[in-house]
Amino acid sequence: MTATDTPAPAEERPRPLRQLAGYTLVGGTGVALDLAAFALLHNVLGWHEQLANGVGTTLGITNNFVLNAVFTFDRRDRLLRRFVRFYAVGMCGIALTFGLLWLFAGRLGTDPNLVKAASLPLVLAVQFLLNRKWSFA
Repeated sequence: MTATDTPAPAEERPRPLRQLAGYTLVGGTGVALDLAAFALLHNVLGWHEQLANGVGTTLGITNNFVLNAVFTFDRRDRLLRRFVRFYAVGMCGIALTFGLLWLFAGRLGTDPNLVKAASLPLVLAVQFLLNRKWSFA
């Protein structure tokens, strides 16, 4: 076993619960940006809900990548690769939200604003796991 094979001491390993808390706080800023953009684009400017969702989510993803790279995961190396992965995970979130909007707003007539807000906890959980294990590993 070489020095590189030796696991880091427990105090140096990332703490998943602390990372989840930081990820959630950072996510709150992205959610606020996402929801504000969605409300502006959909409710004020009259954009289609799916287009407004895509733009709002993209703004939130970019905001969250920068803040998570600096504060949550403390990773500033390979930023382009990490951003591409983070964005891909974000696209999974967009796809999940698109599906929920399609079903609940488009087919069942639920208010798109309610569907968008209600989708956030599920999307957060899925994205945290994927980002922790893939984007910032």
